[in-house]
Amino acid sequence: MSNPIHLLMSGLLLAATLVGGTAAQAAPVYGPELQGFNYPYELKSYAFVSQGHDLHMGYMDVGSVGQANGRTAVLMHGKNFCGATWGETIKILSAAGYRVVVPDQIGFCSSTKPESYQYTFQQLAINTHALLENLGVQKAIVIGHSTGGMLATRYALLYPEQVDQLVLVNPIGLEDWKALGVPHRTVDQWYERELKLTADGVRKYELSTYYLGRWKPEYDRWVDMLAGLNQGPGHKLVAWNSALIYDMIFTQPVVYEFKNLKMRTLLMIGDADTTAIGSDIAPQEVKARVGRYDLLGKQAAKLIPQSTLIEFSGLGHAPQMEDPVNFHKTLLEWIGTR
Repeated sequence: MSNPIHLLMSGLLLAATLVGGTAAQAAPVYGPELQGFNYPYELKSYAFVSQGHDLHMGYMDVGSVGQANGRTAVLMHGKNFCGATWGETIKILSAAGYRVVVPDQIGFCSSTKPESYQYTFQQLAINTHALLENLGVQKAIVIGHSTGGMLATRYALLYPEQVDQLVLVNPIGLEDWKALGVPHRTVDQWYERELKLTADGVRKYELSTYYLGRWKPEYDRWVDMLAGLNQGPGHKLVAWNSALIYDMIFTQPVVYEFKNLKMRTLLMIGDADTTAIGSDIAPQEVKARVGRYDLLGKQAAKLIPQSTLIEFSGLGHAPQMEDPVNFHKTLLEWIGTR
């Protein structure tokens, strides 16, 4: 008699092979809440009710190593990232005496993927605030990367008294793509697009947009994480939540409210980044003028009252991964000066 577990694993391997072309090229397959993926620190869960749903947020809460400085850093991940992708930054901050809290937002990674949810940056900020209250965090350094930069900005606008310092790492939303002429996609169109996501497609996009043709083997883990989540048993639900989130990102710009930020803000910008939501379907003349981080960082610095701009010349969307030594040295120096 065949072993049921063996049959199940064979089925998953066959499915991965059909998606990726060959078993050797296929991404691993993970559960709808990223079951099977190893986080760098203990993954915990915060349960709450929102919009009539029983939800839970996965998060890491890492204490300081050595002498604690009494401060907490909250790290917010991007759209194609998870809390786990902050692993090296968690390690550096913890070693420097910080407590580090790293949530996976609802709809992402290890957290619930609701069948229906009205995604707004306000809602995600409120969810995060509830988590921090539950953990007894009254004030924090808020650090957001990519889409997490949009969320960090919204969080800082909603809870200014609870944000000690704000750090935005290649945040998207430094411009309003819709106002600049990028075509609108419906949620259904985003959904059809996300259903077709593959590891190869993610790798090609990130290679050209994030990393300027410079690929490091360690980036494969994050490609496999994203593709493995999408191609797993939660395939349709993951794709649907992703579509709703893309609609949120495109239709809820924060750039117009930068002027209202009240705390010291650090912009950490890889100036060769070209990320712009929807630019793949934009007319050529529109595509040429969006995603210009060599200009966007400077423009944002002029809008944010107490801002400091640090540009990483020639780096792309994730300077914390491309040049971690220089990135973390710069980060620690700035947050250490109050």
